[in-house]
Amino acid sequence: MGKLQIDVLGSSFAIEAKEDDSYLKRLLSYYAEMTGQIEKHGNLKNPLQISILSGIMLCDELYREKSKNAQLLTESEKNNDIEKRAEKMIKMIDKVL
Repeated sequence: MGKLQIDVLGSSFAIEAKEDDSYLKRLLSYYAEMTGQIEKHGNLKNPLQISILSGIMLCDELYREKSKNAQLLTESEKNNDIEKRAEKMIKMIDKVL
């Protein structure tokens, strides 16, 4: 079980999670990087707004990755279907010959 001290956007608190400390620190670092970019380029100063926009951007990133993975799975399933059809056709040709 990991523990993490969070100090982001003027808020400070500690959490415990099933993941290990190093993983939690990587997550926090990634989130802090995201919020930092929004603060720098987003013309937002309100911590709540920055946090919400960061969450939306992270959801967008996750959704895009899930969509890519779903598309890859679909393409893989199509390839498997094509392979099965090809094998079936080869067997039919072999029977005829």
